[in-house]
Amino acid sequence: MSARPMDPRTRRSRSALESALRELIAERDLSQISVSDITKRAGVNRSTFYEHYTDVHDLAAASCTTVFDELVAAGPAAVQPAGPDGGPPDNPLPDLFAHVAEHAPLYRALLGDDGSARVINHLLQRMTVTAHIRRSPASEDPADAAGTPHDPAAAFVAGAVLGSVVDWLRHGCPGTPQEMGAALWPLLIGIAAAAGWETGRPGSPAAG
Repeated sequence: MSARPMDPRTRRSRSALESALRELIAERDLSQISVSDITKRAGVNRSTFYEHYTDVHDLAAASCTTVFDELVAAGPAAVQPAGPDGGPPDNPLPDLFAHVAEHAPLYRALLGDDGSARVINHLLQRMTVTAHIRRSPASEDPADAAGTPHDPAAAFVAGAVLGSVVDWLRHGCPGTPQEMGAALWPLLIGIAAAAGWETGRPGSPAAG
């Protein structure tokens, strides 16, 4: 069954609130942004805010979903020890770090020391689910973290990638995206080989 279309008024309210938060994040730390700041910038009242979100962190997770999806799509969740022709696989990490650099103020605000643990967890879950689905294709919804089986290898890759992103941002993004990709890609290839990703089956004999 297809999802029910969102009411136009709801869509407008959500869009206004999410846009307001993105604007405010460019001006100050997330911890310094209040619901009142957001509703004033969006031109809506507080009751409208609470019709859609529980608090600022809930709004932050929702408003950044599109950007997060772009990061997940750019990520190395589909890493395989060999490409389709048996040669070296393509390295998606330069694109990932280029994406992070393009949105650096937003990611730094949400993933830094004064960011949101809830947002970090939201992103980590989405990356883990995507990694699991890409290594073990099934019918799971990439946004459905609750329905995904326990997959330590997928979680390990997601955590390693996100940790590298956070560390890079914390240090002011030293090195180009190409340099970061070249440095980290061999490590992820090693993880893929050790986890048996060449067969698409977690814990396959090839992993040992």
